[in-house]
Amino acid sequence: MSQVFRFILKLVFGLSAAVLAVGLLLVALTVLTLSLLKSLITGRKPAPLMAFARFQQFSQQGMWPGQSRQGSAKAASGQVVDVEVREIPDDRRQP
Repeated sequence: MSQVFRFILKLVFGLSAAVLAVGLLLVALTVLTLSLLKSLITGRKPAPLMAFARFQQFSQQGMWPGQSRQGSAKAASGQVVDVEVREIPDDRRQP
C-alpha cells in the first residue's frame, strides 16, 4: 500500500514540476514575442539584442570601452594618459 501511495505522490510531484516548467517557458516566450513586436512597432532594436551586442563589444575591447591593450600597458607603466571630456546628450529626456 505504501509503495502505491509513494508512486502516486511521485507522479503528482513530477506532473506539477512539468506543468510549472512548461508554464514558465510559455511566459518567457510570450514576453519575448511582445518585446519583439514592440521593437517592430517603435523601430528600435530589441533590448536583449542590444545587451548582447554590448557584452560582445566589451569582450573585444577589454574591461572599459575606449581602452586598448596598449593604453592599459601605458597606464600600468605609470604614464599619465590625458583625454578630452565631451558631453553625451541623453535623447530620452528630450520631449
